[in-house]
Amino acid sequence: MSSASSITGNALSKDEKRHGVAVSVKDVDTGAQLVSGITALAPEEALRIRKKIDRNILPIMCMLYWVQFMDKSTLGNSAILGIEQATHLSTNQYNWLGTIYYLSYLVFEYPQNLALQHFPVGKWMSINIFIWGIALMCHAACKNFAGLLVVRIILGICEASITAGFLIVSSMFYTRKEQTLRVGYWFLMNGTAQIIIGFIAFGALHIETTGFEPWQWLMVITGAITLVLAVIYWFFFPDSPTNAWFLTMDERAKAVLRIKENQTGVENKRFKREQMIEALTDPKTWIFALFAALDQIPNSLTNQQQLIMASFGFNNLQATLLACMNGVVEILTIYTGVHFASRWPNMRAYVGAVYFLPTLLGILLVNLLPWSDRIGLLFGQWMTGISVTAFVLSLSWLGNVTAGHTKKIVTNAIMLSAYCIGNSVGPFMWEQQYKPRNHVPWTVIGVCYATCPLILLVIRAMLARENRKRDAEPVDESYDGMFIEHITEDGKRVEVKVDKEYLDLTDRQNREFRYVL
Repeated sequence: MSSASSITGNALSKDEKRHGVAVSVKDVDTGAQLVSGITALAPEEALRIRKKIDRNILPIMCMLYWVQFMDKSTLGNSAILGIEQATHLSTNQYNWLGTIYYLSYLVFEYPQNLALQHFPVGKWMSINIFIWGIALMCHAACKNFAGLLVVRIILGICEASITAGFLIVSSMFYTRKEQTLRVGYWFLMNGTAQIIIGFIAFGALHIETTGFEPWQWLMVITGAITLVLAVIYWFFFPDSPTNAWFLTMDERAKAVLRIKENQTGVENKRFKREQMIEALTDPKTWIFALFAALDQIPNSLTNQQQLIMASFGFNNLQATLLACMNGVVEILTIYTGVHFASRWPNMRAYVGAVYFLPTLLGILLVNLLPWSDRIGLLFGQWMTGISVTAFVLSLSWLGNVTAGHTKKIVTNAIMLSAYCIGNSVGPFMWEQQYKPRNHVPWTVIGVCYATCPLILLVIRAMLARENRKRDAEPVDESYDGMFIEHITEDGKRVEVKVDKEYLDLTDRQNREFRYVL
């Protein structure tokens, strides 16, 4: 490299625009050299590559998200399989087991995001999957609260890499429109997990072994599934389009070119302090974080739903099977929600807000129906899961409106940290004194779910105003003259122009970037 300079938002001089500015390979996106010389991609070729990507990574992404949610749900299912009695847990200690998972998730979210930027994504995730599988199986050996606390901490540390890793991978392989659907597809596996874990728990209830209880069998079975998946990930999950094993060299270049419209590139392994500062000072980062925190406080229902159903008068077997319906609701609502948001341009906020309405109705039913109306109460509780669609849309939306790899890493960490804060606070609402009707926690949940749609609409208004401002600006040519030096096969050094989309610019630096709504 004859010379190098950091990429900044400053305008170039006339001389620099005429002769070009050399930038370091470390500053540009990893896909910049791969696409040099390719100017266009036929739509049918782009579709063929997208289908090939879908076939090779989407199934195992869905499988992992199913397993990780199933593993999180083991605590709630174990509650009616005897874990509280076997390990002598009080109500407060049981709530702490739900909270400590998210506290460890919170503490390690930022380190995990940094590791995902520094190390190969697929390999790093597979190591975490393997460790959490061991930790899950170790639940079965715990005899008291202290032992369960330790393994829950380890579980939270490892799972902090999964959603963050998936958001990064989704932005590497898919266009912004495709990301909404794909994030929805792997997130709706949470619903599948609720159904499958319900049947596994139902089966575990019928296992009769001396000295080994049903809840212990549940932990061993789910942990074994996780360990198998860790091995699959090590060998088959790609780190990025630039080295995906299932793509030829030509297809890798085309896969990178295919997402050029995102104006976010693939990835950059160098941590850029200026992008971190921008993420921390960008108002939308914190508004998305506020939404995530408030939206996840009610998520404590995950560990409470079987206990609540039992309080309605259903026995343990019935509560285990009825909890599967929560999974059905989640699958249907996420699937329809992400398809509506993808089909109607710039409607993410509106779709997310509308999906809160039936949830608010469900909360009213649970609080106002007579305690004798078991079926009505049950349907009310099922309806509270409909709003999960909004959180799924917010995850993909944040990735769509954030550019710059370091900035994306930091904003993902902040939002998922807020997600952890909400989930950490939630379990403490379910105090013994509020049972059986739990009016206080249900009121808190209602307030959160009434505020969240308003936040989505505020985000949309803010981004729409910024788009109008950029539309009125003159064309920005600050980054039009950038190049890197490329060594040809015969050893010659040639200058290769780097398109703005592969300069690893943030959404603030790139004035041609438009926010999707």
